[in-house]
Amino acid sequence: NEIRQGIINLENFIKDLKSPNTFIGDSKNCPLKHSFSDGIYVREITIPAGMLILGKIHKHDHPNFLLKGEVVVITEEDGVEEIKAPCSMISKPGTKRALYAKTELVWTTVHLNPTNTQDLKELEEEIIAPTYEDYEKFLENTNNKQLKQ
Repeated sequence: NEIRQGIINLENFIKDLKSPNTFIGDSKNCPLKHSFSDGIYVREITIPAGMLILGKIHKHDHPNFLLKGEVVVITEEDGVEEIKAPCSMISKPGTKRALYAKTELVWTTVHLNPTNTQDLKELEEEIIAPTYEDYEKFLENTNNKQLKQ
């Protein structure tokens, strides 16, 4: 897919920059708030205006809420969209976003947390696929498990 490849190329370009103005992963530049409820993990990120962000590949569908701001979002499924808060949407499995924050954003995602863990590394392993290849392996394993049942 052309859009997928463009997002991957952009991510690789940013990784190769090694500039003090770029960062990979969690950062004080984009504060995170983690909340937990029975079987639920809520992740809220504040993104300053002018930031270019590349999201991670999510394994499962989940709700998203843009609570504040205006953003340009690129996904394989929907191409380029401008979204204004307040807005809710459901991310499909395998979604990876590139986004540009036109204004300061507050973006919240809600994920299932069946083990009620509060270990962020464990949650990320459950929720995120590091690469599309890892996502495809996850799908294969999930389909194989379902076939055996």
